[in-house]
Amino acid sequence: MFELEPIGYVKNGRTEAADDYWGAEASEIVLSDEYSAAALQGIDQFSHAEIIYVFDRVDPARVDRASRHPRNNEAWPEVGIFAQRARNRPNRLGTTMVRIIGHEGRVLRVVALDAIDGTPVLDIKPVMQEFLPREPVRQPSWAHELMTHYWE
Repeated sequence: MFELEPIGYVKNGRTEAADDYWGAEASEIVLSDEYSAAALQGIDQFSHAEIIYVFDRVDPARVDRASRHPRNNEAWPEVGIFAQRARNRPNRLGTTMVRIIGHEGRVLRVVALDAIDGTPVLDIKPVMQEFLPREPVRQPSWAHELMTHYWE
């Protein structure tokens, strides 16, 4: 068993979890009081960051532990929860790479964070090219279809 505490919280205008249209979403990640502004020192030298957060409003009783059709769309194949990025997943963890706009004090400003207002943030990591895949990324056609409007 692990115990994790948020390092901060998302602040934006989105109050409902939605499946699409996250690309222009501007957000702030406000660090908790126990973190000083120095915790973000140097982050603006990176273009992107990876944000790890909790889908805290997912009812634990709705967590999927087997397989399902992504977005409950029967036109797409039934795949295991670990073969999709659904929010109703064990441990309810989300991760997204965002574009860094800047920071001031204990506030990091980003674009394209697919988390709603008040979401607890567990970690912020700078994106380093050397941690990206070193070979071409492969994915099934249904995943391309699913993501068609996600970042618009």
